Amino acid sequence: MPGATLSPWTMSYFAAACLFLVVGQCAMVAGYGYPFAAVESPATLALVHVVAIGWLGLLMTGALLQFVPVLVAAPLRAGRLALPALALLIPGLLLLVGGFAALGGAEGVSPAMLPSGALLLAMGFGLVIIMLATTLLTVRPLPLPARFVAVGLGALIAAVLVGGAFTLVLSGTVTNYAAIGLLLKGVPLHATLGLGGWLTFSAIGVSYRLLPMFMLARDDMWPTSRAVWWAGAAALAIVAARIVSIAVDSDGMEGAESVAAFLAVLAAVLYSADVLRLFRERRRKLVELNVRASYAAFAALFASVVMSALPTTRAAAGEGAAALVYLFVFGWLTGLGLAQLYKIVPFLTWLECYGPVLGRVPVPRVQDLVEEKRARLWFFVYYLAVIAATLSLFAQSPAAFRVAVLAQLCATVGLMVELVRARMLSSVATPLRLPAGAPRPHLFLPISRPQE
Repeated sequence: MPGATLSPWTMSYFAAACLFLVVGQCAMVAGYGYPFAAVESPATLALVHVVAIGWLGLLMTGALLQFVPVLVAAPLRAGRLALPALALLIPGLLLLVGGFAALGGAEGVSPAMLPSGALLLAMGFGLVIIMLATTLLTVRPLPLPARFVAVGLGALIAAVLVGGAFTLVLSGTVTNYAAIGLLLKGVPLHATLGLGGWLTFSAIGVSYRLLPMFMLARDDMWPTSRAVWWAGAAALAIVAARIVSIAVDSDGMEGAESVAAFLAVLAAVLYSADVLRLFRERRRKLVELNVRASYAAFAALFASVVMSALPTTRAAAGEGAAALVYLFVFGWLTGLGLAQLYKIVPFLTWLECYGPVLGRVPVPRVQDLVEEKRARLWFFVYYLAVIAATLSLFAQSPAAFRVAVLAQLCATVGLMVELVRARMLSSVATPLRLPAGAPRPHLFLPISRPQE
């Protein structure tokens, strides 16, 4: 893989992201946020940002630091900014959550923490954008997968700016009519830019490069792949324009959201067709578990987007179409994230540990670092729990939702244990585990220990 150098802080981003995912699921099991509180309540807002920024945002950042160089076959630029970015993002998120807690009546915290947290998050993501954008700019013309990431970065900038404006209103710092109107009407659009633009569009771009590699399929871009880019980019542009129209108190684009929804459905359908085509044309007939587990995530993407466009299912999904948002976040984005982590973590561990001695001593295969039989069970439980949680939200049954999320949490922890075992080389046969000269990797720090 051209550009497949190790990004030293990727594993640190992954570790922090996994921690926030566990925290978010534990909060839901404890009855925090929707459906135990209203969708617009401070508790729900805090929970949403723990998952969206803490889990998905850090996960995507860590992955892109590793794979954007692969997309453009060039080294990562300004990689030294990765640690300062992480050091800004984590406290920024904690301040943001503290501000939401203050809005909910918690003592010892203040709503003034909201804009402070937003500022740190903007600075952290700004450093991330500098690293990734300058790397993308080294290549002309950009390959199509990289163009997906470029649009995703644009959506990230817009989402951060809009979210920062929201914090100014919620903290009482800004009280003008336009800002309040943006908060009242713009929250779903802000979520669309973050979840649909930054996270989903970037994930699609990376998948167009990684899936052919994992399945030994052709990596040529089809006309449908370009149509996915055009439809998705147009939908996001409409969302951004609608936010501007709300900010200036204009009614000129009130019907544009329906057009954006149609384009999003079109992009999801075409992308699903591309994924199916990759599967049919693969040369590796028996694909690895990370690919098989990803197909459930693709199904969740298709189902959530299509049902969101149908008035009947959208209305039945609860406040703010919560059930469909849950399926999108935990079925599509989280499911895909966990599935690919199951491949990425062993692969990076193998490169880190056995790359220095490759060709000089016998080394294990990447597959030898994991035990698929156990992980297969955890993925089955995870997706079954996501389906159960989604159905419980449709049925408006908080008790059933709590049970389903508990099962989902158990499966998540089980998969994370498998990732830790891969980092510790626990599944590798003793004769091959640490040959002479191979460093023993730390769990999540960019330091390798010499063989003991």
